[in-house]
Amino acid sequence: MIPEPPQSRLIAVVEDEEHLAQGLLFNLEAEGYRTHHESDGDAALAYLLDATGPGTHDRIGVILLDCMLPGADGFAITRALRQAARYTPILLLTARSRPEDVLEGLEAGADDYLPKPFDLSILLVRIKSLLRRTAWQAAQSTAQSATQPANQPDNPGEAVQPDTYAFNHRIIRFDALELIAPNRTTHLTIMEADLLRFFTDREGQIVSRKDILEQVWRVREDTDTRAIDNFIVRLRRYIEDDPTNPTHLTTVRGVGYRFLANP
Repeated sequence: MIPEPPQSRLIAVVEDEEHLAQGLLFNLEAEGYRTHHESDGDAALAYLLDATGPGTHDRIGVILLDCMLPGADGFAITRALRQAARYTPILLLTARSRPEDVLEGLEAGADDYLPKPFDLSILLVRIKSLLRRTAWQAAQSTAQSATQPANQPDNPGEAVQPDTYAFNHRIIRFDALELIAPNRTTHLTIMEADLLRFFTDREGQIVSRKDILEQVWRVREDTDTRAIDNFIVRLRRYIEDDPTNPTHLTTVRGVGYRFLANP
């Protein structure tokens, strides 16, 4: 089956500012996308849970989600969708004066963010990027299922195929946003995968909080860093045999973190 072109994909817009919402809908439709609009957080969550569920035929391509909404806010909606195993890409719309919104959104499971006010051309590029990455992941997953047997690598710390990294009887598939462990497969958000890639690319090096904030998440160095701690705890649950006594992703007190494939 030939996949539908990205321009025909359905974009869900969750925004309570009527003027902004109508402008988004108009411009998205002018680009050839189909749209659905929700302005209330509770109603949006109910719609998104239903519209992204198993067997959904008219699948949403990207969710544009405002942080501050009546009812459930954007962070609560993101967390609820991820907890329900709904992995439709979420592009969070944040207030420029609130960098903490960015970190809370990433921690909740958003895939990308855009500060308000934003340029329409930048928004369209971000949407196309998320749609393209989703298409690549689907193609890579299909190709691997058809051609590669499911096995574990013998050489930890090595890339076993393009865009993968293997260590500690685990495989990170950056293309498919998956971490494959002996007893389970964990779906990663784009931000989790990006942070893991940042660590594995710098295996053995100390990575500072400043590096993570500025190079991975593109926020200011003086932003509240509590979200980093929560991300590290979550990544340790994925990659460590004993997350309470980490050996692969360790803390360098007062400096940052170090990833070791072979501690």
